[in-house]
Amino acid sequence: MILKCIIVDDERHAIDILIAHIAKVPQLEIKLATTNPVEACTYIQLNHIDLIFLDIQMPGLTGLQFLSLLNEKTKVILTTAYREYALDGYEHNVVDYLLKPVLFPRFLKAVSRIIENESGTVHTFKSEKEFIFVKTGIRNKLVKVDFEKILYVESMGNYINFVLEDSKVTTLMTLKEVEKELPKNQFIRIHQSYVVAKKNILGREGNQILIQNRNLPIGETYKKNVHDFFM
Repeated sequence: MILKCIIVDDERHAIDILIAHIAKVPQLEIKLATTNPVEACTYIQLNHIDLIFLDIQMPGLTGLQFLSLLNEKTKVILTTAYREYALDGYEHNVVDYLLKPVLFPRFLKAVSRIIENESGTVHTFKSEKEFIFVKTGIRNKLVKVDFEKILYVESMGNYINFVLEDSKVTTLMTLKEVEKELPKNQFIRIHQSYVVAKKNILGREGNQILIQNRNLPIGETYKKNVHDFFM
């Protein structure tokens, strides 16, 4: 069972935190993350959504005003920097509220309750593998690569470059072998030569993915894959 989610928050960094948290839970799929509540309302009217992460304080349309426009079947978790505002949300039958900055253990507790109620079963969330050890050009030397630090993975013939936040690790592997090791809910293949970390994608410009200060090409075969990610 996959729950389709959207995030509505006027703070970009708050959205980025929730995107990273959602990527760690296989039962959640993000369909839209926006700072514009009007855009979110339009999207909900045209698409089925199971769960909304909703900021309370937003210009133009507050979270509580937004709640009055929703279908009662849509689950809502409020996010707020002010504990006193969260109490108002319970008058609108929200499932839970998260106090900013949202920490992953508290986030997981909130979404676990929803997943259990929707499926009728209790899910035990196991920590996914968070790193791999790869061989380098130095004999008998292995280097640890943390998935959390990967910006993208680049194929260079028979070699792979793990491009990290502050360094690069080169090893003798194929991209297909690397894909088997990476958590599928955290990475996306965009090209014959590139796999990128979803949380580091800043946007799309034509046939290129924007990731930090780099533009990476989108391969013809992977256009639908990329299109679905942004939907």
